[in-house]
Amino acid sequence: MTDVPLYRRGEPVALFVPCFVDVFNPDAARAVVTVLERLAVRVEYPSEQTCCGQPAYNAGHFAPAIELAERFARVFQDYAWIVTPSGSCAAMARAGFTHLSPTSTAASVGARVYDFASFLTGVLGVVDVGARFAHRVTFHEGCHARRELGALDASLRLLGGVRDLTLVDLPLADECCGFGGSFSVSFDALSTSMGDAKCEHALSTGAEYLVSGDPSCLLHVGGMLRRRSAPLKTLHLAEVLAAT
Repeated sequence: MTDVPLYRRGEPVALFVPCFVDVFNPDAARAVVTVLERLAVRVEYPSEQTCCGQPAYNAGHFAPAIELAERFARVFQDYAWIVTPSGSCAAMARAGFTHLSPTSTAASVGARVYDFASFLTGVLGVVDVGARFAHRVTFHEGCHARRELGALDASLRLLGGVRDLTLVDLPLADECCGFGGSFSVSFDALSTSMGDAKCEHALSTGAEYLVSGDPSCLLHVGGMLRRRSAPLKTLHLAEVLAAT
C-alpha cells in the first residue's frame, strides 16, 4: 500500500471482526486487540457492525452487497482507522466497495480498512511487536491479501521480528488453498483437491504451525488437517504476535 497517512498517537482504531471470525475463531480478534493495546493503540469495537458483503459480492449478488457496504460505511464512518484480522474482508472493503460504487461513501470508508499486518508495518511502522514464539512455523497468505493487498511482505517481516521463531518456506506458497468461500461448496471436489495439495506442502516443511493472516484459509486447511489427524496445527498471525 502506498501513500499511507500517518497514525497519530491516541487516535482510536476500530476493530472490524468478520462474521466467520466471530463464530469460528474469536481468539484471532482478541489477539489483534492484545497486540494493538501492547503498542498503546486505543481500540474500539462498534457493536452495530455486521457482514461486509463479501459472500454476496463473490456470488454476483451486487444489490445486497451494496446494501451491506453502505451499512458498513454508516457504522465505521467516524473512524480514520479500521483494522481487521481478515485479508479477504479487508480486500472486499478496499477493492470491492470501490468496484461496486467508485464514488460512494462506502468506497471512501473502505479505503480506511487495513489488514492487521499492513496496519502494523505500513501505518504504525512496527515490525517487532515484542512477541516470542519458540516454534517452527510455515506461512500461507490468502489470495486476496497476497494479490489485492500486497500484504505478504508485511506478514513475513512481522514473523521475522518474533523472537525464537523459526520460519520455513512453504512450497508453492502462491497457490490457492481451495477455500474461496462459496467456491468450496459449489466446486467441492476441486476445492478438496487444492486443499489436499496445500496440506501436503505444509506437512512437508516439518513445521509445527501453519500460520496465516486470513482465518478463512485456516478454517479450510485446518479442518482438512484435523481430518487427517495431522500433527500440524493452524494459527492466525495475530495469535503468534500476541504470544510472549
